[in-house]
Amino acid sequence: MARETSSARRGFGRIERRESGRYRAAYTGPDGRLYRAPTTFDAKEDAVAWLANRRAEIQMEVWAPDAAARGASRRTVPTMEAYGDQWLEGRKTRGRELRPTTRQQYRMLLDVYIYPTFGDERLDRITAEDVTKWYDALAPGKETVRAQAYSLLRTVLGSAASARPKPLIPYNPAHIRGAGNVVRAHKVRPASLQELEKIVEALPDRYKLMALLAAWCAMRFGELAELRRGDIDLRTNRVSITRGVVRVGGKFVVGSPKSDAGVRDVAIPPHLLPAVKAHLKNHTGKGKEALLFPAAADSNAHMAPSTLYKVYYPARKAAGREDLRWHDLRHTGAVLAAQTGATLAELMGRLGHSTPGAAMRYQHAAADRDAEIARRLSALVSEPSETVGQ
Repeated sequence: MARETSSARRGFGRIERRESGRYRAAYTGPDGRLYRAPTTFDAKEDAVAWLANRRAEIQMEVWAPDAAARGASRRTVPTMEAYGDQWLEGRKTRGRELRPTTRQQYRMLLDVYIYPTFGDERLDRITAEDVTKWYDALAPGKETVRAQAYSLLRTVLGSAASARPKPLIPYNPAHIRGAGNVVRAHKVRPASLQELEKIVEALPDRYKLMALLAAWCAMRFGELAELRRGDIDLRTNRVSITRGVVRVGGKFVVGSPKSDAGVRDVAIPPHLLPAVKAHLKNHTGKGKEALLFPAAADSNAHMAPSTLYKVYYPARKAAGREDLRWHDLRHTGAVLAAQTGATLAELMGRLGHSTPGAAMRYQHAAADRDAEIARRLSALVSEPSETVGQ
């Protein structure tokens, strides 16, 4: 995203005034490459002086841009943009590279919500007051994005404050209590068995098993879209989930599931086995690598979410559940499993969760359902009907 408000071209190099009021200098070296100053400058005169030094080095044939950059970096703290890009490039969670969709989301948050305000600021010049002022004006009406952008800023600054061998900043200035939390606007109401049955009935044949596995085996869309014939074991009646696919930048990227716990084997409920066998026979290619749910036009290509939505939206409407997102089928399956009396550990294993928090939500939902059953039992007492047992 361009942030220059003006640009002054010179006989040697150029100077750009940024929205922050600071100045950035750049020049084309003897090798034809563009070189930027490793930091921005408070005053235009400082940028002019930096360019003059580089020009003198070239004329005296002592030009060494890498050495100059290293020297400058030793003397100065990097800007938020310089450090943020470096942070994103090397970021890992629990020793693993960021998932492509996570990296893409972080890139968007940095470019759209963080860099326009802090990109040209040196990390050690960002104060708690600056963060509070930025947060107060951030993404009005977009509470989820607001929380995500603040959380990312806090994490990046936290990394700078704990950098080794020497911290880049003395403390993390992002410490607004509760700013990284967001109340979910979408409250999931699980599908009833009757609603689920109507949804499956309304789907074209090649999509029916996909909805059944999403619900009864609590599988994510990316896991289903990458599911292959070899992942179904009809001897043990289990589905092996070891991969997932996501779409990033218009391309499909196959990788590991959302977390280490996402690699799991899930038992297929016996009542689904006829549907599994029929799908393998009628809608799946030969060989272990054949996709169970490929794109409509190419059996070797992954299904795009938009392709599924074209048939899913009419199906949920037929069931009277236009509020039910595709991912809510997984939620439905999790609640059904909790209603069977599954323990927290068993739910975590079936759903592929690495922490108890998410699995506990489904146990709470099951408890809510039990309360509804109790309410309906009491309603029977007040209904003018025949005596129970007669």
